[in-house]
Amino acid sequence: MNADKDNTIQIAGAGPAGLAAAITLAHAGCKVIVHEAQPDVGWRFKRDFQGLENWTTRQDVLSVLKDADITTDFEFLPCTNGVTIDAWGQTRAINSTEPIFYLVERGPNPGSLDHALLEQAQELGVDVMFNSRVKQLAYPAILATGPKAADAIAVGYHFETNMPNGYWVICDNDLAPGGYAYLLIWNGKGTVKTCMFSDFKNEKHYVQRTVERFQRLVGLQMNNPVAHGGAGNFYIPVRAIAGKRPVVGEQAGFQDTLWGFGIRHAITSGILAARSILENTDYDANWHSEFKPMLRVSAVNRALYSMLGNRGFKWFLQYVSRQKDVRDFLFHQYHPTLFKALLYPWADHRVKSLRNDAACSHLDCECVWCRMGDEH
Repeated sequence: MNADKDNTIQIAGAGPAGLAAAITLAHAGCKVIVHEAQPDVGWRFKRDFQGLENWTTRQDVLSVLKDADITTDFEFLPCTNGVTIDAWGQTRAINSTEPIFYLVERGPNPGSLDHALLEQAQELGVDVMFNSRVKQLAYPAILATGPKAADAIAVGYHFETNMPNGYWVICDNDLAPGGYAYLLIWNGKGTVKTCMFSDFKNEKHYVQRTVERFQRLVGLQMNNPVAHGGAGNFYIPVRAIAGKRPVVGEQAGFQDTLWGFGIRHAITSGILAARSILENTDYDANWHSEFKPMLRVSAVNRALYSMLGNRGFKWFLQYVSRQKDVRDFLFHQYHPTLFKALLYPWADHRVKSLRNDAACSHLDCECVWCRMGDEH
């Protein structure tokens, strides 16, 4: 431990990344203050259903969290078997012996991922200050304020339903340009959305098509629908440090470039940032070692996916449906190979983030919204 353990460590942002950092620091006996601009945790998600991915390690993600002393005391639905649909309406089952991902709820409500992390942090003595929008934080501090740009958007509805639990995915550029449409049902509630990577201005048309397609193909029933949307930013920085402060989660751009799963990278980056302060180690070296190779592979996966078109999606879904274990298939697709390493420069050129950061030249920078790092 270094001298920073005796200082108050401040964190900007009470998302999974910021709270994971706060929990890790509090376990080590540090005094921690978390500033959250919104009135509560998970405020922008409004009880959205999201996936906690479970394929980038052989060890189950819930066990990974427990080993890091991060709570798993939130409600979740293990998702193994699902259904994919191509542009011609052909349905195919996908199967896995272990969960491909865990469905979790986001928002301030009890049972959600955000609420469980907040409770753990507060029980450890972390002071979480809501409606606290800070513009400057001196080191020791961690920045976790969320995405800086919208490289993809997920738009649709939350609703009540009598449909059974399950998940369905449609790969069709007429519903989700460059992305996918999805339907998630869990205990009488559901989320239906189009995840788009281009043509955002026509989002209403894509949402309407998505709802109509799910109604026709799987009998979607929506009661009391509430519109909802969110944005994601995909970015691989050279350095995730602003001044001397670690930058974590979506603020750093840490998300899967192909599908947009980001919760796990957010939590991991928060833990690594906290440890870098406690142990006086190089945060950049830590996250580079932990998940940068997977981020680069996900960029290659995104570039290849973007070239397929609807006929290519049909072939891809056929191929995936023939896999005995989709979790094992994804594990291999997200780990580096020589082939994907050779493709990365091409993918990096093809998949350009909308974010345009300029490196900060001030070692003592205190700006919360510092544009740090160069794309790499």
